[in-house]
Amino acid sequence: MLTILGFTMVVCFMYLIMTKRMSALIALILIPTVFALIGGFYAGLGDMMLDGVKKLAPTGVMLTFSILYFGLMIDAGLFDPLVRFILRMVRGDPLKVLVGTAVLTLLVSLDGDSSTTYMIAIAAFLPLYHRLGMNVLMMTCLVNLASGIM
Repeated sequence: MLTILGFTMVVCFMYLIMTKRMSALIALILIPTVFALIGGFYAGLGDMMLDGVKKLAPTGVMLTFSILYFGLMIDAGLFDPLVRFILRMVRGDPLKVLVGTAVLTLLVSLDGDSSTTYMIAIAAFLPLYHRLGMNVLMMTCLVNLASGIM
């Protein structure tokens, strides 16, 4: 029964966000609360909420720091030499562009943070994919696969 309730909550959450009937922040607060009440967890709801915040707060702070830090590093040009080298090597050949996308993603994902990997790889190769008329879905799949390997 709890499994059905959980899947129903996720479906309801996704429906409300994707149809823009509720913002993500409000939905993240209200939907789990409503489904917890439906599930009969009246007494333990406050304790569950506090435990959830305690468990997720360190991850949220770390993710926020890494996005800000690597965003600053991108703006400062830390990854520009690597990106320029790979772009110079691919020279507009679609197959080499695909290989270059995978190589850049593999090198950048060594830090272990997927969000910055996407920021760097997509920012470097998206204009090239558009200019060459390549399918952007290929870039998305390659970046996901290459960052998932690390």
